Amino acid sequence: MAQINLSPPSMPDGKKKIAVMTSGGDSPGMNGTVRAVVRQTIASGCVAFAVYEGYQGLVDGGDMIKHMSWEDVRGWLSEGGTLIGTARCAAFRERPGRLQAANNMIEKGIDALVICGGDGSLTGADKFRDEWPGLMDELVAKGLRSKEDVAPHQHLNIVGLVGSIDNDLSSTDATIGCYSSLGRICQMVDYIDATALSHQRAFVIEVMGRHCGWLALMAGVSCGADFVFIPENPPSENWEEEMCSIVKRHRAMGKRKTIVIVCEGAQDRKLNHITGKMVNDLLATRIGLDTRITTLGHVQRGGPPCAYDRMLSTLQGVEAVKAVLEATPETPSPVICIVENKIVRKDLMQAIQLTQQVAKDIAARDFEAAMKGRDAEFEEYWKAFNITTATDKSDMLLPPEKRMRVGIIHVGAPAGGMNAATRAAVAYCLTKGHSPIALHNGFPGLCRHHDDKPLGSVREIKWIDAEQWASRGGSEIGTNRGLPSGDLKTTAFCFGKYQIDALFMVGGFEAFTAVSELRKAREQYDAFKIPMVVLPATVSNNVPGTEYSVGSDTCLNALIEYCDAIRQSASASRRRVFVVETQGGASGYIATIAGLSIGALAVYTPEEGIHLNMLVEDIKFLKEQFAKDVGHARSGKIILRNEKASKTYTTEIIANIILEESGGRFDARYAVPGHVQQGGTPSPMDRVRAVRFGVKSLQHIEAYAGKTRKEIADDPLSAAIIGVRGSKVKFSPMERIEREETDWKDRRPKNEFWMNLIDIVDTLSGRPKACRTPMPGSPSMHGNVPQDRTPMPGSPAMDGHRTPAEPMEPSPHDVLGGLRLPPTSAPPTSVPNGVRWQG
Repeated sequence: MAQINLSPPSMPDGKKKIAVMTSGGDSPGMNGTVRAVVRQTIASGCVAFAVYEGYQGLVDGGDMIKHMSWEDVRGWLSEGGTLIGTARCAAFRERPGRLQAANNMIEKGIDALVICGGDGSLTGADKFRDEWPGLMDELVAKGLRSKEDVAPHQHLNIVGLVGSIDNDLSSTDATIGCYSSLGRICQMVDYIDATALSHQRAFVIEVMGRHCGWLALMAGVSCGADFVFIPENPPSENWEEEMCSIVKRHRAMGKRKTIVIVCEGAQDRKLNHITGKMVNDLLATRIGLDTRITTLGHVQRGGPPCAYDRMLSTLQGVEAVKAVLEATPETPSPVICIVENKIVRKDLMQAIQLTQQVAKDIAARDFEAAMKGRDAEFEEYWKAFNITTATDKSDMLLPPEKRMRVGIIHVGAPAGGMNAATRAAVAYCLTKGHSPIALHNGFPGLCRHHDDKPLGSVREIKWIDAEQWASRGGSEIGTNRGLPSGDLKTTAFCFGKYQIDALFMVGGFEAFTAVSELRKAREQYDAFKIPMVVLPATVSNNVPGTEYSVGSDTCLNALIEYCDAIRQSASASRRRVFVVETQGGASGYIATIAGLSIGALAVYTPEEGIHLNMLVEDIKFLKEQFAKDVGHARSGKIILRNEKASKTYTTEIIANIILEESGGRFDARYAVPGHVQQGGTPSPMDRVRAVRFGVKSLQHIEAYAGKTRKEIADDPLSAAIIGVRGSKVKFSPMERIEREETDWKDRRPKNEFWMNLIDIVDTLSGRPKACRTPMPGSPSMHGNVPQDRTPMPGSPAMDGHRTPAEPMEPSPHDVLGGLRLPPTSAPPTSVPNGVRWQG
């Protein structure tokens, strides 16, 4: 081996040199990881490198290990694949190759490696770390490095990030790229649906996943497939008859199309491979269906990452750098995971061992262990799919005395996933023997039109009615912002007349308020002493009691697609800033997460408000940025402003101020996407979570079957909200959430889990802290006017509040359906420890 540069660059005290690398198969979101690692490294006062072409670049060294500047990763968030490349490397599998890689790293002074790849790539990385001390000794022994050269590099820090469309790593709910791939599959199946429906055809869809059936299962749940084949839980030995029976039954019930999803690793219980052609031939010959096969192939890996993968890659990249800086020589190599809504670090090799154990369990035909080896979410979705697909399993029917008439109602604005939740609830009811009753057009529709002839607003839903709803946006049973307090007496009358035994409500803050009203009205009306569950569904994600609302992911995807187009226009025009207005009510969640996902220069939220000093500093920052942009591509800038961030500084006014102050150095425009943000077709995440939450909600309601009205009313959880809280999905009693966690005036939770993410948006855009520091004497950043200071006459407080001397008529958001909402304390300035967010 040739001797290379015996004098590596010196490293300033405390300044680590961190390299990032992508390896294995590419996946959407990898570029977001590289961007986050590079910029967080630089922001932490360290030096960033990128290793091109995976382990091959590490072995080749030289220009393949490139020092990265802040601007090198500009615009990478929206790019698919991996811009630093990935390649197979046989040399690294042997010790001489790893010795060469170690030598190249010493040459650059690198002592930490962040790797985004699959389990094979991460296993190789951990082995590299274990061998590192021996490799250092060998470099000295062979005269390639002196003892002084290797002395500062006695320990190698490794942090793993899982980039895989298969979502095949145990210990994490999602891997970088999996939801983008699922989105591509669902989009294709939705397109195929149209022709299948037109010709009454059957389609067999082959999807990726050699050892993991996550994509196939989630596609089945998202698209309402008739049957799914996955390796972890093969169908019964009589699978041909089982599948044909379900398909025949669905056709007999009026279904015009058939969709079967086959994972590439599909097999029967004797481990015989099941191919798409086998399924195709079976449907054609045994049932006589006009059947087609569609193999999606590598289209599943292509295209830009969805909002979730941009967020996930960014947050995990930031956490990876923090893990490097906090590591000691004794710290086991971590892998950055996500459990429900929380970013966590887990032992890398333990996670890989659990993943490999699943493959061993499948090979040993221990399918029960294989299912448990995946995350808990996986098995839950499998059960939900089976319950919502087979609607006449006699063994699942409850005895007549346990069956209920379940009212299903949508309240509030439309949100993607409302129909998927309703479809799941209907299918579950029919499987268990309950009667699903749709209350059309919300509470006003119930009260005004329940006895209309020939068709009233109270209708029992048949399976075939709801079967097509999985992928539909909006609300098929209609939704309305009206609350029961508009006419509690008639609402109670209708509940009694139509024998509503339970209430499943899907909606946003209005739905939350509606259940609160019904719970309080139990003292007056026995009809409300029934189990009630709220499934949060709103683009704003502002419902207390949960960190995730169905519909928010669809909104984010629509918004980032809009912003990507806006940025393209801004970049093509070279020096242009777009100020984009986002929805979200008085919650800055959408603006913040979208800002994280598109790499916004700044986000303005109602929680922090907008002050003059903020605009002054941001304009100064913009001038500095454009001054550095000579010759740079992707030079467009975006600022996101929540619709209620300020009553004075509107989106148009901010754009005009920026344009005026630019001095002709750059241009500024504004854009308001409006209701485009509600999206069209719901995202896969909103679909699958809607199904999961819908089934769990009905199971919760079902637990009250047979109980007296007094027993129900005395149980705090008989009026509950389902939600993601940290790393768990749980039901919370409405009474406690109303009292302890709700900011009624601003219609949002008191503690908003995502507030600390604003700092990450600023860090990764390079925005100075001065931009968020009010001028001396100005209102605080959280919208509170200091007790010893009164705003200038006519000037609003930071979030539009007025002083007691200036009474203001309540806005439509302060009064709902005649109910005046009580005031609450100001939002907290801190959030719990740990990175928690939506997905």
